[in-house]
Amino acid sequence: MQRAGSLLLLVSGIVFSGISMRNLDLFIKEFEMNKSNQSITFKGNPTPVHGSQVSEGDKAPGFKLTGNDMADVQLSDYDGKVLVLLSVPSVETPVCQTETRRFNELATDLSDDIEVLAVSVDLPFAQKRWCGAEGIEAVKTASDYKYRKFQEDYGVYASDLGLLARAVFVIGKDGNVKHVEYVGEIAEEPNYDAALDAAKGALN
Repeated sequence: MQRAGSLLLLVSGIVFSGISMRNLDLFIKEFEMNKSNQSITFKGNPTPVHGSQVSEGDKAPGFKLTGNDMADVQLSDYDGKVLVLLSVPSVETPVCQTETRRFNELATDLSDDIEVLAVSVDLPFAQKRWCGAEGIEAVKTASDYKYRKFQEDYGVYASDLGLLARAVFVIGKDGNVKHVEYVGEIAEEPNYDAALDAAKGALN
């Protein structure tokens, strides 16, 4: 109730300031966005998510994943770039497929200095097969199946599912986290606009 009341007061003030409806909608979504990994559900049921919660302003934890070619993929590979880092349960599921397709579409209009990487615990072969069949080129995929450190360091290990929780992190060129969304309901899509606005803002 307190959060809802705060939102109402903020919206009332913003409406009087003459903000556009689109920007107002983005503001509300940002305000309501889940920044914590402690209140996650899957199809309405509470789901424990373990690991170190990442917050905006943090230094992004390093990671070592496995790419589609079985080579290591590390955060340092993206030095000098803005990285939109997606944590998804599995590319074999409908919501993850929709999310990856959507980011792939949106990424084609982004600066060359912005990269999108989707991480799951699917085998790299499965990721490669699905991306090839779908024509996914602007979004790269990598797997945490081998090292299983990403899921702990980014606070996305959904232990009851044995999968990664859905989350979006935007990491700036300086290596700091600019945007975090731990999607409150794993079966729902993230806030695309907020992630891409943060990525564009991190170019400066």
